Amino acid sequence: MAKVAQKAVKKAVKKVSRPVVKPWTKDDFRTLKAHSKARTPVVKVSKVMKRTVGALRRKAGILGIGLGERR
Repeated sequence: MAKVAQKAVKKAVKKVSRPVVKPWTKDDFRTLKAHSKARTPVVKVSKVMKRTVGALRRKAGILGIGLGERR
């Protein structure tokens, strides 16, 4: 009976899919820098580039550029 319970537990375990990281391209860097110069709000940039606000802020910090309308 114990083996039946173990098999049921193994079947019940759900496989979790990991998020796929979209690589940054040269075009992405150009777009990010252009929005930085234009002082576009980060939320709008996020929707245009289809990336999270956190990802944009992190990459901008690594590149040494500011993001957002207010800095």
